Amino acid sequence: MIDDHGCVVGNATRRAIIGDRRIIGLSAQVIAELAAEVAPLWHERQQDRLASRPRKRAVGAGVKHQMVFIDRLLATLVYLRHGVTHDALACWFGVDRSTVTRAIGEVRPLLAERGCTISPDVRLRTLAEVVDHLGTTGKTGIIDGTEIRVRRPAVGRKDRDRFISGKNKQNAVKAMVFTDGDGRLLFCSPTKPGSCADITHARESGLVKLLADGPAVEILADAGYQGLGAQTGGRVVTPPHRKFKKNAPDWYERMHERQRKAHSSRRIRVEHGIAHMKNWRALARHLGRREHMDDTVQAVASLLSHQRTMDLIPAEQTCDHQAPPRPSTSHR
Repeated sequence: MIDDHGCVVGNATRRAIIGDRRIIGLSAQVIAELAAEVAPLWHERQQDRLASRPRKRAVGAGVKHQMVFIDRLLATLVYLRHGVTHDALACWFGVDRSTVTRAIGEVRPLLAERGCTISPDVRLRTLAEVVDHLGTTGKTGIIDGTEIRVRRPAVGRKDRDRFISGKNKQNAVKAMVFTDGDGRLLFCSPTKPGSCADITHARESGLVKLLADGPAVEILADAGYQGLGAQTGGRVVTPPHRKFKKNAPDWYERMHERQRKAHSSRRIRVEHGIAHMKNWRALARHLGRREHMDDTVQAVASLLSHQRTMDLIPAEQTCDHQAPPRPSTSHR
């Protein structure tokens, strides 16, 4: 599978991955922008890694990379989108399994650090930036927690039961997803064990302090966050409490159901955002190491928000009579 230029994957296969959006869910323009942005960062980290230890060989000596950077990026995107095993990717790209594992481990953190793209020149990387963005634009935010199934910790670990979700009774980790009123991803938090409650996750992430001391914004949440409204000056809006536990009048049942449905219809967009994230098989059920979940979740959120931003830009602004630059296939 190695061509005359030393590339592991042929140009036809590479064009097929890039040209068909059904494969990884990203357009060719987004992939080209990712390659142009991430490649210098990857190359810089490789140089820092080599310079951080005493050298026993001259600069430029030693074994060269078998996978060029664009192939490393494509392998990572295919893995995140379809959850393909490293063995299958190694067969596809014609390299050893350890090469694919190393490539994904190097590229995935770089994708996670990009943050969520709101516009071509605005990205949100922290929860504080999200709150400031909502306060500046006057938009409504929506939060919700989502669970991702993971492998059960080994027998004998003290924290083995921490990953058992009280909701689904399965081993999982939990992430807090933040969207705006249109369902656009604004932030995805680092993961917590599945036993962590939604409201506890929000408090430990610093959301209460940011809302109490920050601008006046409206955050919609489900019943799992009831109690945050009083702590944030009413900025977190949750479904109304039920005043009658039993023998409620008919008029109250109708009113409560109407209020509950009205609130649910406003915050349904965050469910749509989570559903788009779960289309990436790496988040449907994670079979790798739990330590990589933070980077995986935030990398997927970064890619989805970038593609959503490009889709919302009018076609006449993206077509400047030039085709998008082709990713470089040179060795790095």
